Amino acid sequence: MAHVSVTINGRQYRMACDDGQEHHLARLAHDLDQRITRLRTNFGEIGDMRLTVMAALLIADELSESSQRVRKFEEEVAGLQEARRAASERSQATTAAIAAALDSAAERIERVTRTLNQGSDGHELPAG
Repeated sequence: MAHVSVTINGRQYRMACDDGQEHHLARLAHDLDQRITRLRTNFGEIGDMRLTVMAALLIADELSESSQRVRKFEEEVAGLQEARRAASERSQATTAAIAAALDSAAERIERVTRTLNQGSDGHELPAG
């Protein structure tokens, strides 16, 4: 388990995290600190706890919006996958119909060819 010292709102905190996550945790803490600094600039000195709660609510709002977007994208992907499946089925059906039509046409051509090769007495005419 790794430890990282971060500064948020002018206070230093020692935080534990998984090995290899130190830089990520430091970036998150820096982001939170920057949010609190911006809130302090916009609203003045309204109390550390209130600034921290406001920053947390802003982050929660962003997370909520992101979650909604992810759900929307998941629904769109599911719709696209369904459309792709339906298109694939239509393509297979079309291919099968074309193959059946070609088979039918080949059979008719063979019948016509046999008919043409037969003489009027019902015997097959010699080729060539």
